[in-house]
Amino acid sequence: MSRLDESRPFIPLNIAVLTVSDTRKPEDDRSGNTLVDRLEKAGHTLADRKIVQDDVPAIQAIAKEWISRDGIDVIISTGGTGFTGRDVTPEAMEPLFEKKMDGFSEVFHRISYDKIGTSTIQSRATGGVAGATYIFVLPGSPGACKDAWDGILKWQLDYRHMPCNFVEIMPRLDEHLKRGKLQEA
Repeated sequence: MSRLDESRPFIPLNIAVLTVSDTRKPEDDRSGNTLVDRLEKAGHTLADRKIVQDDVPAIQAIAKEWISRDGIDVIISTGGTGFTGRDVTPEAMEPLFEKKMDGFSEVFHRISYDKIGTSTIQSRATGGVAGATYIFVLPGSPGACKDAWDGILKWQLDYRHMPCNFVEIMPRLDEHLKRGKLQEA
């Protein structure tokens, strides 16, 4: 079973939050606020926060800028994971992934199923890694954001979480890029 090893230091991460919505404004972005509140309460730093319309090029432009920025370790988006015509966040983010994290979606749906039953199939939550940056694509409801943070991200983004966590492998996420540079030299 998982546990926190209190002998290990907490390592705060820089996390960017992207709300994907045609209708949300900063004053009514409940899902974005939920994520910001939880990540800050856990001891992480909000590196950036934006709201963008449901538009693949617009979503990708922000994600690419954040991926290339040295000061961002994690991107969490909320919204646009359903099946309507405007729900395009997975289509925007997944092509950026160097590695897809199938287990994130599976665990998210397992947690979600316990709360909302078969309605969880209406979400295309996904996760991956791009440019040594973790990316998590969550549904646009505050409840789904709570479930993803409380059930998965809070633990995997904590270096003290045992038996393993995302933080401890961060220095090795870009090994393939470094190897390529060494081979070219």
